[in-house]
Order: sequence, then C-alpha cells, then structure tokens
Amino acid sequence: MKLETERLQLKEINESCVEDILKIRSNEITNQFVQRNSPKNNYDALQFILTIKERTQNNQTFYRGISLKDQPNLIGTICLWNFSEDRTVAEVGYELLPEYHRQGIMSEALKAVLNVAFNDLHFQEILAMTNKHNENSKGLLVKHGFTLMEGRIDEGLPHNLVFSLRN
Repeated sequence: MKLETERLQLKEINESCVEDILKIRSNEITNQFVQRNSPKNNYDALQFILTIKERTQNNQTFYRGISLKDQPNLIGTICLWNFSEDRTVAEVGYELLPEYHRQGIMSEALKAVLNVAFNDLHFQEILAMTNKHNENSKGLLVKHGFTLMEGRIDEGLPHNLVFSLRN
C-alpha cells in the first residue's frame, strides 16, 4: 500500500533502512519518553527491522517509516500495533527525530495512518500511550481528537497516560 501525504512518504521499512532506524530508535531526546531496548549498533537495528517485517507480513502490525518526499532518509516512524484479539482496537505509536519536531510532520503522518486504521483496516478504536511529561505528544493526540482516559493505566508504565480515539 502506497501512502503519501502532501509532504511525506510513509513507507515500509526494509534492510536498507538500518542506519536510519538506528538513528531514530537510539535518539536520546526521544528515548527520555519511551521505555524500550534501544539498538546499540546496526545489527540490533537490523534485528528490529526483520521482526517488524515478519509482524507486518503476519498482519500483526502496520509499520511505516516517515520521510520527506524530497529526501530518501527516514526521519521518524509510525505504527499501529498491539491489536485486540477481535481486531477492533489497535495502539498507535510514533517517533520523530527532534530536529523535525514542531513542523506539523507527525500531525500529517498521524492523520494518514488514522485514515488507514479506520477506513481500510476497520478498527473501531485507536489507543495511544504517552509519557505524562511529553507535552508535544499529548498536544498532537488532543489535536487529532483523542481523549484522555482518566484512571486508565498503561500496564507496567505508570508514568504513561492513555488516550483513546473512536471511529
């Protein structure tokens, strides 16, 4: 599925994306808000890519690299994952290199992916978990109609807030 917006290409990642994925997923600024095992080298990034490719092929995730149309390198990623058993609920996740923050890029990517989620994949609800201190992410979610689910806890991550958007 080809997915483009006015300024962006949202493309499947593959082995040629190793260095971009390493740069994105090991970024210190991004990782202050995300709890994960970040890749330490190209091998780790390649293992992540191979896992994503397998999960995409098995329809367990919808994962795209974000690039500006006039640049081949990835500047971020966005995905739908953690599908409910009945495939009515998915979680959205996203990250963007800090030098591209506050330019409307993630807003553009999120709008496109939400369109796919509701109209092509037929999810009824999209959840988003974000760190309570990540003001940019909280603002992005509210801008796109997500509502904070007061009292809902992101299991094992008490510093996260849970947002929901229903179709």
